Amino acid sequence: MSKSARQIAFEILLKIEKDKAFSNLAVDSAVKAYSPDSTDCAFISRLVYGVTERKITLDYIISKNLQQSINKLKKDVLVILRLGVYQIIFSDKIPTSAAVNESVKLAKVNKCAYASGLVNAVLRKVGNEGFSLPENLSNTEKISILYSAPEEFVKFLCYHYGEDNAEAFLKSALEPKRIFIRVNTVKITTDELRKQLENEGVKVKKTVLPDALEIDINKAVYDLQAYKNGLFHVEDISSQLCVKALNPMENSIVLDVCAAPGGKTFTLAQYMGNKGALYSCDIYESRTKLIKDGAERLGLNCINTMVNDATVFNSEIPECDYVLCDVPCSGLGIIGKKPEIKYKKLDDIKELLPIQRKILETTSAYVKKGGRLVYSTCSVNPNENRKICDAFLKEHKDFVSVKALPEVERTIDEGDYLTLMMHKNNCDGFFIAVLERK
Repeated sequence: MSKSARQIAFEILLKIEKDKAFSNLAVDSAVKAYSPDSTDCAFISRLVYGVTERKITLDYIISKNLQQSINKLKKDVLVILRLGVYQIIFSDKIPTSAAVNESVKLAKVNKCAYASGLVNAVLRKVGNEGFSLPENLSNTEKISILYSAPEEFVKFLCYHYGEDNAEAFLKSALEPKRIFIRVNTVKITTDELRKQLENEGVKVKKTVLPDALEIDINKAVYDLQAYKNGLFHVEDISSQLCVKALNPMENSIVLDVCAAPGGKTFTLAQYMGNKGALYSCDIYESRTKLIKDGAERLGLNCINTMVNDATVFNSEIPECDYVLCDVPCSGLGIIGKKPEIKYKKLDDIKELLPIQRKILETTSAYVKKGGRLVYSTCSVNPNENRKICDAFLKEHKDFVSVKALPEVERTIDEGDYLTLMMHKNNCDGFFIAVLERK
């Protein structure tokens, strides 16, 4: 007997809760295992991502309608309640009665029959009373509950970006995910690709970048013939802007030090017209293979993949005209795609700072005199971003900062640096600093 979409979603959410698995990986793995049809796939994804990204909101609603502490609930029962509340409050197309009845069924099927009465009572109460916040909450408490972000993270964003930007940023993280692609200009023009995609039934929109498109499809990107033919790769606008800030020329020597899975490397090669030498590195061979496979699909033969530890100087890497230093980071800018990240403790980020400093220090040694380096992260944490660059520039007088993408709208004034924000720039949160060697 095949499993229902709700049962699959329940199992994925339980795995995320118990094993701390990433939602995107857990969904991909389950979809491959169960092979549901495309409609069920979309429903499963919506339930899993919806529950994950709104966990604090859902737990608040459950707590208000429970007679006991939410902490006393078994994880299985809590996940069933979260699924039910999500469908009632945040899914317009699902009748409350269906959400309640299907949740009670989940309880009975998954050895939680003892809690079926509780599930029924709580969800019916939520259906009758809806969701509202009391007046006596502080602004940070309201933002935390409304947009499902720990209050510590809300205060952090408010301190660095102001309350309005913090709220708008967290709100935009809950909006439907958009798919952006980079045209493989080595093989095709943007207009030609647009026509091909539309012939395959894809809805296509222009973006702020001439060779980037936004697409809307009802199947996997990888099933498109244009993808199989190597005419584009998927890449957020933020990453494409990062490459634009570096702006490598044809026949130059370029280094991408933390390159996997390879999106920026591919865009760099296209900026170079597939001419010159591009060294694309990662610490794990399995990840450099991802880059190599992608380069072959796209027909980009100027790319040389290398297994390399970015914290250790490698004499085999030549002096470069352009270097991209996109370091491992907290990922606080991509909470819209990986909602689990926003629930992590901010203190955990401190472990990354010495690694980021070391990578920038080591990477700077590959830059020729007159060459350019871009330091970037997919984080909106100034400690990982401008503070790292400020300290580097203070110690390295042979480097100067240059204004990164002056045409792009800023959320706050950071001098030459640029922090992209979801609500302001319609892309992932991202930091870009352009440093040039005198």
